[in-house]
Amino acid sequence: MNDTMVQAAGCVLWRRSPVDGELEVCLVHRPKYDDWSHPKGKLKRGEDPLAGALREVVEETGYTAEPGTELPTLHYLANGRPKQVRYWAAEAVSGRFTPNNEVDRILWLSPTAARGRLTQPRDRDLVDTLVREFEHM
Repeated sequence: MNDTMVQAAGCVLWRRSPVDGELEVCLVHRPKYDDWSHPKGKLKRGEDPLAGALREVVEETGYTAEPGTELPTLHYLANGRPKQVRYWAAEAVSGRFTPNNEVDRILWLSPTAARGRLTQPRDRDLVDTLVREFEHM
């Protein structure tokens, strides 16, 4: 069973707003799907999920990130195949975005705005979990 499941990982990338210090979440826009989501991608064979999640953040957003708490794992069907995506909260440390083939835009949004912008409802729960984590920091 596990051979057919697509293994992926990603991060809910966050920072404190340069303006008011409030929590901001980074969303990526993928022109191929015309959707807004968290940075994520398939794991390479044998790749550690957290390492893969951080690699995807760099590839899709240009930011290096400091990983934090593991967030809920999402399970869903993608092109008829079961997919598992492990997520971590990760603070953007440094870097800057350059548009690429996979991601043409990113947005830094308040959690409320991010929830409204996310294409998949399942991704909204990750924002809620991050906000709860943030309240305990």
